[in-house]
Amino acid sequence: MEKLSSTGRATNDDTMNDISGRDWRTDLDLILDAARQAGRVALQFFRKDPEVWWKKGHSPVSAADYAANELLESVLRKARPDYGWLSEETDDDEERLSKETLFVVDPIDGTRAFIGGKDTWCVSVAVVHDGRPVAAALVAPAFEEEFSALTVGPAMKNGRPLSVSAEGENEIRLAAPEDVIARLPQVVKARVHRIPHVPSLAYRLAMVADGRIDGTLVKANSHDWDLAAADLILERAGGSLVDLNGARLTYNRRQVTHPELCAAADHIMPVLLQPLNLSDRG
Repeated sequence: MEKLSSTGRATNDDTMNDISGRDWRTDLDLILDAARQAGRVALQFFRKDPEVWWKKGHSPVSAADYAANELLESVLRKARPDYGWLSEETDDDEERLSKETLFVVDPIDGTRAFIGGKDTWCVSVAVVHDGRPVAAALVAPAFEEEFSALTVGPAMKNGRPLSVSAEGENEIRLAAPEDVIARLPQVVKARVHRIPHVPSLAYRLAMVADGRIDGTLVKANSHDWDLAAADLILERAGGSLVDLNGARLTYNRRQVTHPELCAAADHIMPVLLQPLNLSDRG
């Protein structure tokens, strides 16, 4: 029987190796510590009117994003110089495509909320190996929350195992745009309790992972850095993040955006995915 450490993670080395045969615990410790540091850097700007610029596509980036990104890049690339790098706030270098393992980073996921002084933002860091996340850290400093996961063992929130919502409730607590909910059949819509907009996609997926909501629907064009860490956390909590064909996502491709997605507790997934898949096919 495997033993659990004080953080709830297995301590038997044999049980911590994933399908790749590697133990990613030291990488998790590294990215979780770096995410904490980046969160502290971001908090120095929070609710202090940081300078803001506008990127192509009319998305904002603040001085806090750049400062947190600089901290993460300095710490992580120094510790793992052989890993690739993909961050929202760093110009993409396609050298990453030649790397088996890389960091996928969003220094502040939920920048609009951050700029607006709202608490719903987080630092998202994943280690991706052969196209899938193998270690994940989300730090939400304003909420004093930390989420983490490896490819084995439970997902964790503030040092305790977390789990998606339990089966049996008729109501479906769903975070999704109105136009996507409208595509669901009436029998499903009648069960939906719509959750107010959560501006950080990574944090929204974490909410599914810890059972606060049952699922979320994601419009097309989310990015690797929005998803990679939360994807693994959700998977280890008993849920899934998939496209409308039910396929898991692959990361570190040349194209870093994704089609429309569905994330949910596994018992809710078929209820949402089947009608959306049919409507997508016309």
